[in-house]
Amino acid sequence: MALSTIIRGTLLLTAASFLSKFLGIIYVIPFNALVGASGGALFSYAYVPYNILISISTIGIPLGVSKFVSKYNGLGDYRTSQRVLHKGMSIMVVTGAVAFLVMYFGADLIAQWSVGGNEEGFSSEAVAYVIKLVSFANLIIPAMSIVRGFFQGNQSMGPTAVSQVVEQVVRIVFLLLAVYLAIHVFHESTAVAVGYATFAAFIGALASCVVLYVYWRARKPHLKLRMKQQKVQAAQVTDKTIIKELLSYAGPFVVTGIATTLYQFIDQFTMVRALTAIGQDGKIAKALYGIINLYGHKIITIPMTLSIGLSLAAVPALTRAFFSNNRKLYLKQINQSLQIVLFLIFPASVGIALLGNEAYTAFYGTSDVINSNLGAGTLMMWYAPVALLFALFTTTSSILQGINEQRFSVISLTAGLLVKIFFNIPLMHAFGAKGAIFGTALAVGIATVLNFFKMKHALKFPTQQLTKRTILILIFTAIMSVVVLLVKFLFGFTLTYEDGRIASAVIIMVSALAGGSVYMILAYKSTLLERVLGNRIGFLDRLMKRKKD
Repeated sequence: MALSTIIRGTLLLTAASFLSKFLGIIYVIPFNALVGASGGALFSYAYVPYNILISISTIGIPLGVSKFVSKYNGLGDYRTSQRVLHKGMSIMVVTGAVAFLVMYFGADLIAQWSVGGNEEGFSSEAVAYVIKLVSFANLIIPAMSIVRGFFQGNQSMGPTAVSQVVEQVVRIVFLLLAVYLAIHVFHESTAVAVGYATFAAFIGALASCVVLYVYWRARKPHLKLRMKQQKVQAAQVTDKTIIKELLSYAGPFVVTGIATTLYQFIDQFTMVRALTAIGQDGKIAKALYGIINLYGHKIITIPMTLSIGLSLAAVPALTRAFFSNNRKLYLKQINQSLQIVLFLIFPASVGIALLGNEAYTAFYGTSDVINSNLGAGTLMMWYAPVALLFALFTTTSSILQGINEQRFSVISLTAGLLVKIFFNIPLMHAFGAKGAIFGTALAVGIATVLNFFKMKHALKFPTQQLTKRTILILIFTAIMSVVVLLVKFLFGFTLTYEDGRIASAVIIMVSALAGGSVYMILAYKSTLLERVLGNRIGFLDRLMKRKKD
């Protein structure tokens, strides 16, 4: 297959993935307007355990199928590729069914653990109801993901890209329409409306299955013809060997895939209990949980989406360089991956922290910030920097996978989870809702540091270049922060976040444009931008040359 075709397919898949994530962030704006902070908490109670189970039951296996299908296709062994598909499908049907049974029949228990006997706002029965409705998606998403993996193994990215976008669009349209009708037409409770919102995952998955089926019917004659014309002998591998390889390949991806959700899962079982124990009203405690773990989390993932993608793009090249013992190249790839995350996410997270009230208000309005006095903007200020820690953990874990040290990611994640478990409640007793954020920051920070030291020890990784460029990033971010605060101060004479969404959006756009421009100009003039992003900044060079001319 031509290199240009592969690159085009990869770009298509990347664009589809980015669009899906973007839609997954944006839909919470109208969703919040419909159900508020408490509805967001109820939604999160269902989606956090769902995300854990769906990740465990899908992450890795589809990638394994893609890898092995590509391998056997390269050998001209199309029959073994079909066997890999069938065995992968068998695994996914089983894991999906188990995940459904665990969620559906364990819903009451999970709900009781989550609510903790506090029935203010919504009951444990309401929590169990939404968990049961979202559990149905487990029946089809794992098997669906295998079909995507099979197409990708055949270097056909279109089916995955189109099905991802269709799934997300259908899910969001059904979710918002169902919630609106439930509340404003049929006058149902918020719990019922949120239940429909979680069931949207099943509807979106069905739409994706339809798309994949259409592609499968179109490609089926070609696939059959290839097997019929196969000239090489099929590989002599047992079903047991195929299944064992697929499962072993999945393990490391599960760790990085569910790390963030596991921290949220601990909050789900501890946050409301801890806050009510220090005298917080139960209804407000649940609203605060929704603000941090659904609405606030969506905002801080915005700068992470693109930067992590750019960073992890270097990992395949890192793996090849490591196994070919090209030390100079793999150290360069590691440095670049870490520097991209620091260069892009650190100033973005600081900017969100400085504009916490404006960011939350621009997305969700003033009800949760002012009317309910929940301090959502202040929570955003503390939560935004955690985005950098999440991104660094993901990147360092991926680097460890690239140098065949993936098992250590399990150790570092376990250490982080233990820290979160032991310190979460004491920190909330000391600092209120902010304590949950501090607990996550401490846990993810420790896990990231452990990953970094393991990487440094395993590779004798030199840190001089990373340190020097990090210092520059810190200096430029400090200057950017002064500019952002100055713009915000000047706006204060005419506009504040209390004036609503439009005012907040204007403040954010002008502040981000001013601060971001200063940051990028400093980075460009100092050559930091070129050294970190390499040939990705060609358009800036052309722009600067035009200005000189």
